[in-house]
Amino acid sequence: MINNLDFISLPTLFFILLTFSVLSGLILLYPRIPLGFVRFHTGIIILPPIIALFALIFNNERTMFGPFRLDSLSWLLAMFVLTIGFIVQRYSIRYLFGDRNYRKYFALLTLTTVVDSVAWMSDDLRFLLICWGATLLGLTLLIRLKKEWRVARKSANLSGLLFALSWLSLLFAIIWLSQATGHWRLLHILTEDSLAQLASWEKTCINLLLIGAVVIPAAQWPLQRWLLESVVAPTPISAVMHAGIVNAGGIILTCFAPLFSGNIAQIILLVLSSISVLIGTGIMLVQVDYKRQLVGSTIAQMGFMLIQCALGAYVAAITHAVLHGLFKSTLFLRAGTVITTEKSVSKRSTQSSTFLWVIAGGVLGTLIGIAFWLTSHGEVYQFISAVILGWSVSIAWKQFMAFGKGPISRLVGFLLFAGTSIVFSVIHNAFYNLLHGAVNQGVQPPISAAIWLLLILLLGHIIGAWLSHNRSTVAYAVIYLWLLRLSEPQNGSVESHPKYLTQSRDSRRYVR
Repeated sequence: MINNLDFISLPTLFFILLTFSVLSGLILLYPRIPLGFVRFHTGIIILPPIIALFALIFNNERTMFGPFRLDSLSWLLAMFVLTIGFIVQRYSIRYLFGDRNYRKYFALLTLTTVVDSVAWMSDDLRFLLICWGATLLGLTLLIRLKKEWRVARKSANLSGLLFALSWLSLLFAIIWLSQATGHWRLLHILTEDSLAQLASWEKTCINLLLIGAVVIPAAQWPLQRWLLESVVAPTPISAVMHAGIVNAGGIILTCFAPLFSGNIAQIILLVLSSISVLIGTGIMLVQVDYKRQLVGSTIAQMGFMLIQCALGAYVAAITHAVLHGLFKSTLFLRAGTVITTEKSVSKRSTQSSTFLWVIAGGVLGTLIGIAFWLTSHGEVYQFISAVILGWSVSIAWKQFMAFGKGPISRLVGFLLFAGTSIVFSVIHNAFYNLLHGAVNQGVQPPISAAIWLLLILLLGHIIGAWLSHNRSTVAYAVIYLWLLRLSEPQNGSVESHPKYLTQSRDSRRYVR
């Protein structure tokens, strides 16, 4: 009788399915519902990201749907957040089976990912504030999932306190902005006429508040402690943090791009993020705990994402947020399978590289970087991208080719290198074509800022290389111990044997 689906729009279907996802999660809380229902629940929560994918492909023109702004950016972020949420929940069916908080975990995780996805679709800043606050609260409760454990409670308290400061900073920024412009809708606020009503000092203050709102969830220096302490949470929770939560800084700054551009706040964010990149990389190198290594990597990667925002490259920041979120979530979910044996380490260390192959990689990387710079529009970020691209090509060539032994090994390495280059090019072009119309391009900072950034990163690389070859020096010992102390748990944040495990047998009974 009905030959097509025009009777119901994709946005309507999407929000209906989101509602069913929430209801399904809440039903799980009822103790009489069998635990087998969780498989039906995961079947429901996969439907909204599928609809978001269809909308992204067939209906990505900007439209307004109540308080929501629906375009390629919002559909992409919704699909990204909900997809990671589905993968984590599907993984957790067996991973957390038998945990006393099994039902609560799935309900909280569903609510957190749903409100997180809706937050980035909202054009009404009041609705965005509510959804983002609910996301931070949900993450805090997930970290506190094992509330019987004192260490988990302490980690959740620290995270909750910092999240509250982040949310209040965003609240003050939005109230100031709406009162100055007379609008609550983002599309109206970011027009030239509305922004012209803001004095220069007001823009600076609002942007500083935005920086305060984004550096905390991104775990940037000196506020990275909450992410380091959160490793006590179950590993799937660490994975779902990358679904638009720790990487929300790039999303928020992208939403406010016309306001955040051309301001001294860009330089301040550039400095904080550069320091975070160096500290996060150092933590990753000195830690032996695999989850803390991943946390150090996340701090560094989020710093680089915010550097992209500070340089006005918002398309690159969103691309980084999505791809890094998928990659790092995968690493967390497979954390239990990572075992490095002494044999594999010694085998890797005995490989030697051919000097000429290393030189060839350096020349190739330099030529590709120069070609990229000459074919770009000359923006500051493109200069940074050219340097990073050339550097990455040189390192990839060294790994795939210079360490190879014999012609067959180098042929395989070359094929992997070529395949990786093709995949990178396809993904880069796909994201650019998808987002260039939906994401505002920011005002580029002066070239001196880019040069300063490169000098800082180059200095960090030189110091790291020197220390790695001079491990018997006092400087190496001081830096190593400082990074180790910075990344180790604080007093009271670790127990040799969790005391809650010694509670009565009834309190440890499996959930049935």
